[in-house]
Amino acid sequence: MTKEEILRMCDHTVLRTDAPFSEIAENCRLAMKYNCASMCLAPAHVYEAKKLCGDKLKICTVIGFPNGYNDTVTKVFEARHMIEEGADEIDAVINIGWAVSGMYAAIEDELIHLRKATEGSILKIIVETSKLSESVLREICKVVSRSGADFIKTSTGFAERGAIVRDVEIMREECAAETKIKAAGGISSFEDAEKMIAAGANRLGTSRLVKLMLEDGKDAKNSLTY
Repeated sequence: MTKEEILRMCDHTVLRTDAPFSEIAENCRLAMKYNCASMCLAPAHVYEAKKLCGDKLKICTVIGFPNGYNDTVTKVFEARHMIEEGADEIDAVINIGWAVSGMYAAIEDELIHLRKATEGSILKIIVETSKLSESVLREICKVVSRSGADFIKTSTGFAERGAIVRDVEIMREECAAETKIKAAGGISSFEDAEKMIAAGANRLGTSRLVKLMLEDGKDAKNSLTY
């Protein structure tokens, strides 16, 4: 794949708590320049980012982030409000405590409510794979698929690790064919990105790849050779 093709699969991400809007705005411009799939940013920046980007770039934001232990009513309100503010895509964190406790019915109920609240917009469910055993991850994949969410997403980027190839492989094995996969967290090179895509990822969450393009000093179009 070319670097340009990979960037079109990226949610370019700035979720640092100390990021000022001037930095958000500059990264929105870069995401538009490189035709990224979306710009993923904190809820407080959604309205201004959408005004800046209009229809030129999808705006993605996060719900129940990064811990996932908000109650369902709060997550649903957050999701609806962010769509009203201009968000095109919602990345919501599951209740990880419920997951490790085997409370799959409770998670599914919450995700169904989120799906109803976000109908017409893209919904991605963050499952924080670093916190889950393989057996729990496999069950959660089935829950996310049944909920009707558009994507299952590996990580917030705020845990002890982000995505690994094996996470993505398990997701592709267990999720329904129509459930897409977003690999996020720790993707620091185009080689990393291509490995995630080869394992089954349809979307990538990363802050690093656009920076690498800038460091290259050119719009590289050469195919990767690894």
